[in-house]
Amino acid sequence: MPESKLSEPVRMLVAGVVFLLFAGGVLFAGHFYLIQRLVLEAELDSGLRSMLTFLMAGFGATVLLAPIAERTLRPPLARWVLWPAGIWMGVLFFLILLVPLTDFLLFITRVEVDATVARQRALVVAGITSVACIAATLEGLRPPRLVRHEIELSRWPKSLDGFRIVQITDIHIGPLLDRRFAEALTERCNALAPDLLAVTGDLVDGGIQQLYHEVTPFERLRARHGVFFVTGNHDHYSGARNWTDRSRELGMRVLRNERVWIGDAGARFELAGVDDHRSGAVDGSGEDLDLALADRDHTVPLVLLAHDPSTFKRASQRGIDFQISGHTHGGQIWPFRYFVRLAVPFVAGHYEQRGARLYVSRGTGFWGPPMRLFSPAEITEFTLRSTDA
Repeated sequence: MPESKLSEPVRMLVAGVVFLLFAGGVLFAGHFYLIQRLVLEAELDSGLRSMLTFLMAGFGATVLLAPIAERTLRPPLARWVLWPAGIWMGVLFFLILLVPLTDFLLFITRVEVDATVARQRALVVAGITSVACIAATLEGLRPPRLVRHEIELSRWPKSLDGFRIVQITDIHIGPLLDRRFAEALTERCNALAPDLLAVTGDLVDGGIQQLYHEVTPFERLRARHGVFFVTGNHDHYSGARNWTDRSRELGMRVLRNERVWIGDAGARFELAGVDDHRSGAVDGSGEDLDLALADRDHTVPLVLLAHDPSTFKRASQRGIDFQISGHTHGGQIWPFRYFVRLAVPFVAGHYEQRGARLYVSRGTGFWGPPMRLFSPAEITEFTLRSTDA
């Protein structure tokens, strides 16, 4: 008998349960460790100790509830969970970095940790964390910057010299970045009057019922040769089939392991797009470079839209000219970029392999904490140049 396949909703449910179980275990262990080091070892007053323990446990619970809230509640209600969860995720990141670091420093300096030392450590960690989180929140809530790059390609037609592509990516429309963000982003992109607009994944964080109207402003996006969309991992977590259908309603051309011609016979190039390569575990789809690049004309330049820059390892072996990606957020909160590099070697900016070029955007929105530190959000404009020109 043929092997049965799980439907997309069942796959998403199973993936969600597995994620919650794993995340719950990690959150419990992390919070137990922090409460032990920052609260219990400091031998605080019993009332203060109970209050801090309750607050840390409560904020930890909001982090666990956040993915459920953003996919089941309308944005106005979900914000009551997502805002405290997001802020606490940023706080938690710095605490998890700093407390083990102070453990290490105390160990190598052979300082005996009594209640006085523990209180001093807690004050130092709390102070650094507060300053870092305030700075990161101020940066995270700023509008994305416009970043311009000129990309020289050896096979780019002289007649298309100066062709402009605007990229927005990792927008994460949801309870925190809502319709108002989409409206402002649409106005800024249209003001650039690009030749082509590329939306390289992670359009949303949430279900179609919750966010259907939040993305409506994107129906006004305009570009001379069209608006193109490829899926990101969060679009698959949120229901890729629903969101690709909705993107088409908004006037976007969705590229799911396929390519199209841009221009005319006298001056043209191929534009290809692939699904996020990690999405197979969620809904059974996924990146298929073989399909997207099948029977292509190698005398014509090809621009590839791929959410995850890891695709570049394979695509650069297939003779592409330029890949545009996002996914990493540039690490979003320093020094997280160095942890990202362990999984994805292309974190932000320009890369080159085998004559192919790659640009990785730091993202246009944010995910999780409404924070960015030394990795500002961006709208990216590429001006493509012919080396002959």
